Amino acid sequence: MAKVPKKQNAKPPAMDKLLKPAIGVALAMMAYYFMKGVTSEIARVDVTDALALREVFFGEGSSGKDYAVLCHSEPKDGSAGIPVSSVFQDSHDEGSAPVDFVLMDCDYILPDSGKSIYDKFNLDKKKRPTVFVSGKVGPPKQVPQKHLKTGAMLTKLLKQMLEPHAAKIEKTKELKEKCLNKDYCALLLKGGKPEPYVKHAMANLLGKYPNVQFASVDSNLLFLINLEEYLPEYVSGEHRFVVFKKVSGGLSAGDNSTKAEGRLKTSILALDTPGVSFGAMDALVGNALKGKNLKSIPSLPNIKTRTKKLEEQERSKRDRKKDQARRKQQEDQKPPQQTFEANDGSKEGRRLERERRREEHAKANNIKPKTPEELAEMEKRRRERMEEEAAKWNIGDADAPEEGEPITDEEWEDSDEGDYVDDEEEDDEDVMDLD
Repeated sequence: MAKVPKKQNAKPPAMDKLLKPAIGVALAMMAYYFMKGVTSEIARVDVTDALALREVFFGEGSSGKDYAVLCHSEPKDGSAGIPVSSVFQDSHDEGSAPVDFVLMDCDYILPDSGKSIYDKFNLDKKKRPTVFVSGKVGPPKQVPQKHLKTGAMLTKLLKQMLEPHAAKIEKTKELKEKCLNKDYCALLLKGGKPEPYVKHAMANLLGKYPNVQFASVDSNLLFLINLEEYLPEYVSGEHRFVVFKKVSGGLSAGDNSTKAEGRLKTSILALDTPGVSFGAMDALVGNALKGKNLKSIPSLPNIKTRTKKLEEQERSKRDRKKDQARRKQQEDQKPPQQTFEANDGSKEGRRLERERRREEHAKANNIKPKTPEELAEMEKRRRERMEEEAAKWNIGDADAPEEGEPITDEEWEDSDEGDYVDDEEEDDEDVMDLD
């Protein structure tokens, strides 16, 4: 049996070889914790600069920015002051929110109104931290406390408020406020869960048309009265698309001191083919912005729960519209002047035939239409003739026989009453059948 060689014990590496990697790891960890503790400084708005305040409050500057503002008192007497809210600082350091983060002393009294910034914009000072959003998005609007628990929650809210997105509509009030009352609104009527290409198309449209409000509604559950009949018929799984352009009016009812805007009126341009694509929707929005092929609708759409009864009513409206279009097409195809054969014997047909013959007679004999003055003169002469004829037939007191004196046979024979004429037979001879 062969000898088994003895196992040699491995020697540990020298300490100088381990020292360098250990020092590197320690330095890296120290740098990480140091950088984690370091935060970038947030700019402070000079409250004495009126132009800077109007830029932050109303976005009136040339930058056109949105701002997230933390109400933070300015340190006095060289003191460190109150530390900046960690929630606000974390959201600022994360850097993905589409706003500029700034600090402002909201206790400052505005010279024009004599009110503090808190009072001017109805900010609740008791809710800490006091954060509001303003700028291009509009006047200051305070962020609710439920979104100020962490920096991530604040960042998420800012993205939802400021990044373009399609509004989700479920009620008539939301439809009017978020869509119909806007200058332009593009509405996607979903026939089911949107496919990825539909989501990408909507995202691209949001970026291309920042001045157009985009919205969506679930057609599987909801029915839009006064709109469905203008769109392709609903089919489950297929999406539809329509663009609204505000014509006039608004949602304000007005009062004694302020005139009402008037009833809200809108016009539509609908995609007339079932299904959607980016190219088709892009062309439709472009045509609406140019004012091409827009159609005014008499009543604003209302949202109801989709039922079979509403669907049946919509089909009836579609059928009536088709019948009207077909009749109009038939009328347009008729010759300008109807011929004698067009008289079908009905009252309307005979009237049309009389009018046609009257026009032909006037044209052939160069008869001009009578003026109102001529018609009035003709009517006056006609009444005079009627009065003259009536005077001939009326029996006066001088012509009447004396009371109790009978009429003799000779007087009866001389009168016209003795000649009997069969009026019916004479009328039959004189009437000419025009039909």
